[in-house]
Amino acid sequence: MTGAEAVAALRDAGIEIDEGALAGLMAGVVAAPVAPGDAWTDLFGGNLPASARAALIAHRAALAEKDASGLGPGPVPKERLDAVRREMAGQGLDGFLIPRTDEYQGEYIPARANRLEWITGFTGSAGAGVVGTDQAAIFVDGRYTLQVQSQVDTDSFTVRHLISEPVTDYIEKAFSGGQRIGYDPWLHTQSGLAALKKAAGRSGARLEPVAVNPVDAAWGAQPAAPLSPIRPHGLDYAGETSSDKRARLAEALTDKGVDAAVITASDSIAWLLNVRGGDVSHCPLPLSFAILRADGSLDWYLDKRKLTEGLQEHLGNRVALYDIDEFPDALTTLGAAGAAVQADPATSAALVFDKLVEGGARIVEGSDPCLLPKARKNAVELAGTRAAHTRDGAAVSRFLSWLPGAVAAGGVTEISAADTLQAYRFRDPLIRDLSFDTISGAGSDGAIVHYRVTEQTDRPLKEGELYLVDSGGQYLDGTTDITRTIALGEPNDEMKDRFTRVLKGHIAIATARFPAGVSGGQLDALARQYLWSIGLDFDHGTGHGVGSYLNVHEGPQRIAKGSLGVPLEAGMILSNEPGFYKTGAYGIRIENLVVVTELAGQGAGDKPLMGFETITFAPIDLNLVEPGMLTEAERAWLNSYHAQVREKVAPQLTADEDAETLAWLQSATRSV
Repeated sequence: MTGAEAVAALRDAGIEIDEGALAGLMAGVVAAPVAPGDAWTDLFGGNLPASARAALIAHRAALAEKDASGLGPGPVPKERLDAVRREMAGQGLDGFLIPRTDEYQGEYIPARANRLEWITGFTGSAGAGVVGTDQAAIFVDGRYTLQVQSQVDTDSFTVRHLISEPVTDYIEKAFSGGQRIGYDPWLHTQSGLAALKKAAGRSGARLEPVAVNPVDAAWGAQPAAPLSPIRPHGLDYAGETSSDKRARLAEALTDKGVDAAVITASDSIAWLLNVRGGDVSHCPLPLSFAILRADGSLDWYLDKRKLTEGLQEHLGNRVALYDIDEFPDALTTLGAAGAAVQADPATSAALVFDKLVEGGARIVEGSDPCLLPKARKNAVELAGTRAAHTRDGAAVSRFLSWLPGAVAAGGVTEISAADTLQAYRFRDPLIRDLSFDTISGAGSDGAIVHYRVTEQTDRPLKEGELYLVDSGGQYLDGTTDITRTIALGEPNDEMKDRFTRVLKGHIAIATARFPAGVSGGQLDALARQYLWSIGLDFDHGTGHGVGSYLNVHEGPQRIAKGSLGVPLEAGMILSNEPGFYKTGAYGIRIENLVVVTELAGQGAGDKPLMGFETITFAPIDLNLVEPGMLTEAERAWLNSYHAQVREKVAPQLTADEDAETLAWLQSATRSV
């Protein structure tokens, strides 16, 4: 459908809009992720007649077919790298840094910010690139060591490990005295940039901000900024009003003598204002900036076309709305007023600090004030996430019950399996999206930690292999994330040994007891000890924080080696996901989500004893467990866990529709 036809349909519905305005809106709509349903049409009004909605949907589909952004798995044409180098030469640059992030410094970025993917073809969720005049490098972590080799032209880009061979080391060795390395000040945090500048200094080169990003200049079909509706997130899910949250945080600012705090993390703003959006894939985020004042008022900088009916009333009169383009000048104005301004050097772009300094602000470096309050889920949020996980467990159990017979019958592929699991989840009226692209890996694909199946890589599920599926849902009342590894047919002894070692590590985390003040980094070795004992390991963290109908990866809480992190506090949600990956053969991961709890009446001294409550409920494949490798305590935990799975899941299954699943569930949760 053409733009003119869509305009006519909207005018018939009483909405006056011209083709130019429609084109501007639709450019942002097409650049936003395609979430299930047609909720995006609310950008044109909440009471559109069906004919107008149908016209808009058809118009979007027609525009999407013409997508020329060039995004997607590579390798990509070398001409893109050449074009960026020409733009660099025009600016007198000898190098340019390309982090995989956006101006909001989020893990989840819109199509417009996928600069690293456009120039390399790498589609992973973490990485960086450095382009020089005659050399270039791409940096990925251990999750993507196999993926990067298949997606990137390694003749053009040298592959390096993001952790053990970091960008700072590369800068120091690849550049020399007098050379100019450009960076986009929107795309680097203040603290991250400081480390990069030190590395450049050691080589004699210097880092310089650019006004025009060379990748943007070379990317002729760069998508627009995304547009999706922003909606209120009700008190029955949030558990605390935005005004109360702002007052609580503002009191803390006042106690520190701070006049205002700059907040640039999209999930922090969504949590603080009790709103949700859809600007990035699988996370209900409206991309925006905010300034919280010490009196509890807030200035919100956003694209006002995203506002939906009733949102202003939900926000109240102490939240002022501004166009997003006004944000940099607002920072300068804060400084000119002599304000003491808190900003987080770890999460805010360097440009934020540049503008505050330009205005003369007294900068108080401090963490995003929302981070810890957001991580400590309140009672309503915890009740919601427990309910969401219980329903999610029924969907996953239906899928796990269906899978063996379907594989035996033939015709099941990685994509069709993921689609079937999604269909089971989307029976739930509270689901709004998946929480990430399902990792559906059969055989050797399961060894690729963050494998994302495509039509080109899709393969059938075959008996004799392991199948790893990591998936989750975004429900109005909670965010889920679960991984199960399933034996298709009879597993061999090595598979059972490695699976049982991973299970023992999983149980060690699930049953951990620790005094208040202990961080996740101090617990990480518990998950690895049984693999370490035979010289094996896994190259990813054991646990990440999880939001409440927000980001499936949330900080600051985590369980990982290399850094201790923040102390674990009651109400924090984390994943428990040790694994093992044999390149070219199979992957194993067992993931449940857990809530940090205070164990009442336990502990000694002045520190309470803490532990974890497991909130994910779906069977763990007993066909992969070697019972003789488990201690009595470990067997007791596994049997107790499976008893809880039966208790939570069985009541959601009906005798008529789910008779086969009910019978399967009894067997899948049998005692060992």
